[in-house]
Amino acid sequence: MAVKLRLTRMGSKKKPTYRIVATDSHRPRSGQYIELVGTYNPLTEPKTVKINEEVAMKWLKNGAIPTDTVRNLFSEAGIMKKFAEQKNKKED
Repeated sequence: MAVKLRLTRMGSKKKPTYRIVATDSHRPRSGQYIELVGTYNPLTEPKTVKINEEVAMKWLKNGAIPTDTVRNLFSEAGIMKKFAEQKNKKED
């Protein structure tokens, strides 16, 4: 089972909000997911991003692949940098 970290669309028509979730890559975009990682609201100024860092790091360590958008959100939050540092620390 290939796990991906991706966005699930929520909200009403023309007012989207998103959940960042860990899900099987074969499931539909807004289908069932394994675990909720965070939320993202692109309509607020500035954009609102809430990420549970512990859960995100757990899934990255277990080999979950983030989509491009989720990778960008994680980078802005500093999670990808921490993950890279931990990965490099393990290899040393």
